[in-house]
Amino acid sequence: MAGRESELAMTEPDFLKLFVKNQLALRAYARAILPDWDLVDEALQEASVTLWQKRDQLQDEDGFLPWAKVILRFKCLRQLEKIRSRRSIVSESMLDTLASRAERQPVEATARREAAFRDCLGRFSNEDRELLLAPHSSTYSVVELAERREKSANALYKTLGRLRQRLSDCIRTRTAAEATP
Repeated sequence: MAGRESELAMTEPDFLKLFVKNQLALRAYARAILPDWDLVDEALQEASVTLWQKRDQLQDEDGFLPWAKVILRFKCLRQLEKIRSRRSIVSESMLDTLASRAERQPVEATARREAAFRDCLGRFSNEDRELLLAPHSSTYSVVELAERREKSANALYKTLGRLRQRLSDCIRTRTAAEATP
């Protein structure tokens, strides 16, 4: 067994290769748990340090992604704890559901949806983008944006609903077009 352990000793280039190969899947997994990309980046950064420190626990290359997801999930939970006092967060059972769903998503499909999301979001005005992202950022709530824009919260929520529908339609159209040969 000792000989086998020395065979599995992960060199820095080997680790980096595995990490980069799986980074998109890890980002998608974290995004399914966390409400914004800044938190995803923080969790992924913290996870990468822990992964490096615990690389000797890795049994084989095929086990990298499941192993990394376990560590990343704990880092995501830490990020959620940091923001829990500022706003309400989903329950633990909902988090489990989201994490399970994220694990079943193919990496390529997730990458296509993320690219479509970014492209479609870029088609909106800055003001509309700010409103679309408000519920997922810690900058402003929809109610605060309504006050800043001198509109009722109800009117802004209706606008938000229409914007979300436009964004969803754009993403659906773009991903369907890319999936068709």
